[in-house]
Amino acid sequence: MAIYETSQVSELTYRTLVWLTYRMAAIFAVGLPLILLLWASSNKQSSMIRLLTIYWKVSSLMAISMLLLTDNRPIGFITAFLSPVLMVGSIWFWVDLNEELSDLPPWRPLPLTVRIWRWAFTSFSLLASGITFKSLTCFKLPSGENCSAWFEAPKGLHQIFEGLFTFLFGGTWSEPVAAFVGYIALMGYVIGFLQWLLIRLPRQGRVAGEF
Repeated sequence: MAIYETSQVSELTYRTLVWLTYRMAAIFAVGLPLILLLWASSNKQSSMIRLLTIYWKVSSLMAISMLLLTDNRPIGFITAFLSPVLMVGSIWFWVDLNEELSDLPPWRPLPLTVRIWRWAFTSFSLLASGITFKSLTCFKLPSGENCSAWFEAPKGLHQIFEGLFTFLFGGTWSEPVAAFVGYIALMGYVIGFLQWLLIRLPRQGRVAGEF
């Protein structure tokens, strides 16, 4: 009985950590960068707009992960682990953007907020990477212990979009359709990443250019 109760507590604690990761991602990976992009656009801050535009391109892997996990596709665990790592890289990697941002007056609200967000997001990503690393065992055994916790948020979000899709387009947005779209998007993401890694990076180095 004691072993069973301990297992229940462990499962509940892990599920809480998974949901905490999703909620923090909604704040630091979606909400704040969206607000910052709108803010930078209204102030016509080109360096910040470029940085955040690159970030949103790279962070699309997080959305792809949600689509794949909606239909319990194991590869979604791998993309969920890789996405915060790549997202952090996208906001720190570029030499030209780092120099432009450092030249901006640090006391102004927008540059200060961007700097705070970059460090806060990096801290969150370290936490997310640690938690999602444990979920990599679910790639081989999606029905394993604690794996179901990762499917709950994607499926809940899917139900919301399913209702909106049916209302707006009169079609059916099912879990297999979401996974199919996720696979197509993943293929495009991998092709784009390899093109940048093998062609643009050797030519341009750590210069954002027109990434």
